[in-house]
Amino acid sequence: MTTMKLFLSPVDVWLFRDGRPFDAGADHYARSLFPPYPSVVQGAIRARHLIVQGVNLGDKRAIAEAVGTAENFGSLRLRGPFITRREDGRSLTRYFPAPADAAPWDDSHLKAITPQPAADRKVITSADGRLPLLLFPHPIEAGKREWGGWLTEALLWRCLQGEPVQPIYADALFAVENRYGIGMDSDRRAAQRGQLYAAEFIRPHEGVGLYVEVNGYDGWPERGLMRIGGEGRAAHFERVDAPDWPAPPQPLPTRFKLYFATPAYFSQGWQPADWRAFFEGDVTLKAVALNRYESRGGFDDATGDQKSARRFVPAGSVYFFEHNGSARLRSDLIQNAVTDYGAEIGFGQVAVASW
Repeated sequence: MTTMKLFLSPVDVWLFRDGRPFDAGADHYARSLFPPYPSVVQGAIRARHLIVQGVNLGDKRAIAEAVGTAENFGSLRLRGPFITRREDGRSLTRYFPAPADAAPWDDSHLKAITPQPAADRKVITSADGRLPLLLFPHPIEAGKREWGGWLTEALLWRCLQGEPVQPIYADALFAVENRYGIGMDSDRRAAQRGQLYAAEFIRPHEGVGLYVEVNGYDGWPERGLMRIGGEGRAAHFERVDAPDWPAPPQPLPTRFKLYFATPAYFSQGWQPADWRAFFEGDVTLKAVALNRYESRGGFDDATGDQKSARRFVPAGSVYFFEHNGSARLRSDLIQNAVTDYGAEIGFGQVAVASW
């Protein structure tokens, strides 16, 4: 089945809330994540596909047959979303968060940290025994941009290979706008006392949008409109040409690292119960570079219930492994994704490099 590569651009602004509950009475500030989680985009893609297929939106069985359910994604396979800039109306440049193992090299460059041998470092232990060294990104200094650094795809590969690179920051790609409102009492048709709230909206700069790859859905037009994110904000979509996602080397380098281009969920928090679920051959985890976890839940329109909240390893995290020379990613992985949940819809997308 042909991969449908889509570029999504905003009609106005977008609202992609983080995982914290929000209403005018519970919290006063709704924060945004950009790019949004794959689960947000898959919901928008599935909703648009129902329209493409002419499915009766009041028929829950027909909806489930056409696009699956909240936990069963049917035939859908999705990769992304990735922040992307469209140059001259044609060429696409994808952007990725700077790896979590990249520390300041000079005033404007980042360079990846190499994990130290066990004899040269403090070993972190727990009741279960020895844990790998946990590396954390350089703390953001007061007054610095809170949205972190971004690298083009070409610069990301250079950074993963140990070269100093110069990131750009979020304000070169999008602006964050605060908008304010007040809770309303529908019975009295009046404002509620003490219900003032604010929400962050994302305004991508000219030519900036989201790139996503879709498999399993046919019949889409070349371009059109769709709803995405909070408040059903609109997006233009257009089918585009773009390079395929790089396949991992097989076998894997004897010392390799996984860079997570999209968030991942693991049953044991920052790691799975057994790495053999993702690798053929014995691999040893040597070090990890992590940012703060992110919680995501959601709402299932089909059942009217809240989706289970999960804690995700954020995009940009880096895991360092060693093996004896015969390991490879398992051939039965969905989209070569390394995640215990959501491989079908874009979670756990990785890039592989030597270290």
